[in-house]
Amino acid sequence: MTGVRTLTPMTEHPSSGPASAEGHDNPSAVQTTEGERRAVAALDHSGLAYTLTRHGRVRSLAEAAQVRGIEPSGIVKTLVVRRGDDDYLLVLVPGDRTISWPKLRELLGVSRLSMPDAATAQSVTGYERGTITPFGSTRAWPVIADARVPGRPASIGAGAHGTAATVDGDDLVRVLGAQVADVTDPEGA
Repeated sequence: MTGVRTLTPMTEHPSSGPASAEGHDNPSAVQTTEGERRAVAALDHSGLAYTLTRHGRVRSLAEAAQVRGIEPSGIVKTLVVRRGDDDYLLVLVPGDRTISWPKLRELLGVSRLSMPDAATAQSVTGYERGTITPFGSTRAWPVIADARVPGRPASIGAGAHGTAATVDGDDLVRVLGAQVADVTDPEGA
């Protein structure tokens, strides 16, 4: 099954444009990366309808939300969590929220969880921090989606800095087979 891809007006087809890692002033100048190609191929394979947005690098989640024209809560971060040796999971967290470690530990029935360092996160997903997505990860890890992900559009990373896929949150959870639970707290709480 093939996904439905729509490119936002601020972008050109992902394979176009010269190499550039500069800001979002010229989004079409962002070169497609291997991570983006892998994520887009996995999105296409999933059958999930999505809109691909390419805006180039941004300096914060708030800036990403602004250039995507959404509220920060509409951005869904994919965070890698370590349960044990070679045992990881992906947690989908709305942009205005943070993992609640007590809630996540209780859900998983464990007493200890941690965030791996950047090199380990890249090693277990194939994506560097800031680009991690469950789509096209080099290994399929279990996914937990915060209870606020379904029921609304979700803008998730698409394997490269400044590239996102906007999807229906209900469809995202269904396609990933994600467990849905309240596992976050408001940012800064």
